[in-house]
Amino acid sequence: MSFINKKLKIYAVAVLGSGIFMACAQTKTATAAKTSTEKSTSGKVVPTNLKWSERMMLSEMQRFPEAWMLDFSKSPKWTYPSAIVLDGAEQLYIKTGKKEYYEYISGFGEKLIKEDGTILTYDLDKYNIDMLNSGNVLLYLYEKEKKEKYLKALQTLRLQIDGQPRTNEGSFWHKKIYPYQVWLDGLYMGMPFYTHYTKDFIKGADATKAYDDIVMQFDSVQKNLLDKKTGLLYHAWDESKEQAWADKQTGLSPNFWGRAMGWYGMAMVDVLDYLPENHPGRARIISYIKSYSDAIIKYQDKKSGLWYQVLDKPLANGNYEEATASAMFVYTMIKSVNKGYLPKSYKAAAKKGYDGIIKNLITVDENGVVNLNKCCAVAGLGGKPYRDGSYEYYVNEEIRSNDGKGTGPFILASLEFEK
Repeated sequence: MSFINKKLKIYAVAVLGSGIFMACAQTKTATAAKTSTEKSTSGKVVPTNLKWSERMMLSEMQRFPEAWMLDFSKSPKWTYPSAIVLDGAEQLYIKTGKKEYYEYISGFGEKLIKEDGTILTYDLDKYNIDMLNSGNVLLYLYEKEKKEKYLKALQTLRLQIDGQPRTNEGSFWHKKIYPYQVWLDGLYMGMPFYTHYTKDFIKGADATKAYDDIVMQFDSVQKNLLDKKTGLLYHAWDESKEQAWADKQTGLSPNFWGRAMGWYGMAMVDVLDYLPENHPGRARIISYIKSYSDAIIKYQDKKSGLWYQVLDKPLANGNYEEATASAMFVYTMIKSVNKGYLPKSYKAAAKKGYDGIIKNLITVDENGVVNLNKCCAVAGLGGKPYRDGSYEYYVNEEIRSNDGKGTGPFILASLEFEK
């Protein structure tokens, strides 16, 4: 290589190096500018002068910089808790117009849906009703962006509804691996998506048939899972009565788990957003919300305003005031009052619960980041190792902070109170 060529090569490397240095310096400056903007209003990462809805949403975005990370996911996977928090982000974007909320939602769709419409980690053949819930995010993104990949993914999820196994009277099994089992959780996981999809894409007699099917899911749950004495609903029902957790006479699981009831309440109020005003089933679902609310108010702690992990055994050893159920009950009632499904008198119980969450379950870090504590991480029935639905089982499941199944409903409840 000639002396001149060597000099040119050294010069090129130097220029390239300085370019990389400049780019890095600009990136750092941009990041620093963003951080200083974030902190400018109150000197905090999450400004304390915002409403609770935004404070919790920004805290979630701080903890989980990408939406697929919500609920402590280590790698992108198609799961349900993200969708609840992103429902809050969607409403905050509408309310504030702040682009970071939309970008957070949009990033979830970009990461989880491949260009051909394939959903990352999703397996249709499992017929797991939990997997329908994040379809709500795609309904929103498709409405906004009209990307073909979102439409294809939505059509795949809708195919699951067509093939989902059912009980003899037509209730969806919770999963293919849980034959003949109806869980309260499943109403929230499947029905708002089913109703919203029907409203957006199905017309005429097919839509009527779908709406009738959706209402029937609630009618069936009221018939088979309701305890007439307390007004509460059991976590699950096994039509075959074969499960070790199932009562041999009734097929019911043995306890009233707080979050299962929470899922059911949110399912009812969210389905009504999309069920036609003139559908005869609306009045029935509204009547179910009323009897449901009357029942949970009876089991609300008089002092704290909160609800327990196992609803009807507040004094039993190991029971505790649980955040996710409390947030879900508050959301269900305050949204029902705002929408006119419940009389205004029910706002008092909702407000007592909401204030109880803030006083007893919320902590704020020095940098302004908000935490929701005492969330039950997970609970179910059957499976391996076997979950027997006993009182001891529910109170010994993992408890953690900032679970999306609590933070999401807290954001949604906050938005309803802020209206």
